[in-house]
Amino acid sequence: MHIVIPDDYQNVIRTLDCFSRLAAHHVTVLHDRQPASLEELAIRFADADALVLTRERTRIDAALLDRLPKLKLISQTGKLAGHLDLAACTARGIVVTEGRGSPVAPAELAWALMLNARRQLVAALQGFRQGQWQVNLGSALAGQVLGIWGYGKIGQRLARYAQAFDMPVLVWGSDSSRAAAAADGHRAAASREALFAEADILSLNLRLAQSTRYIVTLDDLARMKTDALLVNVSRAELIAPGALLQALQAGRPGYAAVDVYEDEPVLDPAHPLLNHPRVLCSPHLGYVEKNGYELYFGDAFDNLVAFFAGAPKNVANPEAVGQR
Repeated sequence: MHIVIPDDYQNVIRTLDCFSRLAAHHVTVLHDRQPASLEELAIRFADADALVLTRERTRIDAALLDRLPKLKLISQTGKLAGHLDLAACTARGIVVTEGRGSPVAPAELAWALMLNARRQLVAALQGFRQGQWQVNLGSALAGQVLGIWGYGKIGQRLARYAQAFDMPVLVWGSDSSRAAAAADGHRAAASREALFAEADILSLNLRLAQSTRYIVTLDDLARMKTDALLVNVSRAELIAPGALLQALQAGRPGYAAVDVYEDEPVLDPAHPLLNHPRVLCSPHLGYVEKNGYELYFGDAFDNLVAFFAGAPKNVANPEAVGQR
């Protein structure tokens, strides 16, 4: 079978241990970073029996699927999200399988951003390379209140990190999230407004859905302390368009650390967040990590092999099985 894997920005998929599981198939790996048009995607995927998607980097909709009569399977790395029209796949008899997620890499990246932002490590290292000794004065995490919006697997892991760093934890989210946080010995915020007002560092750990898109408003950010740090390793679209930059310019919060952007992977070098003196930016590294890739792509490859062996598993749309 011909397998196409798009969006391998770093050219690393073939280096993974799990890649050997596709040895019986013909595999094409694409490395384009530029957004592709419908016409370009149709040409690239024309001969594919299956696609292996890297999270949400390529949008699969009805218009594209209509151009791919040979396609039988889409094997998703991790869980499905809004980039893929599942109903359109089902209507055309294209089976979709999904894998697992892992909180490890994004949680560790969030913590690295917190440490670096608070200790102002990048500026210190840059000054050191330029022959300057101790150019700034950072602050320790101990004693600072860590606010967590979203007490899922990542939020829970961050709360455990905070305990090791002697940081009080303040949680906001659903009723069940706040109850779980309280059961773990943390404080549930009295309100959404209290979360933003009381946190010294606030981490957004929500999944992007219609209910969470642009859920963080300028009014929310304006409640933060002038020396507070906002951390976002989840999705840029959790924050209302332009609100973070406007809030930073107004001085609340005083700092931000972000790993996600509305335009990925092509980001304008003149992007105002990249050039803001109180913002630490990383290029969506929360997802990009060796062990995580082995898990995500290992699941996707296993699902693909099982499907073509006649024993599909982890199918998101079982009604499509056997239609093609």
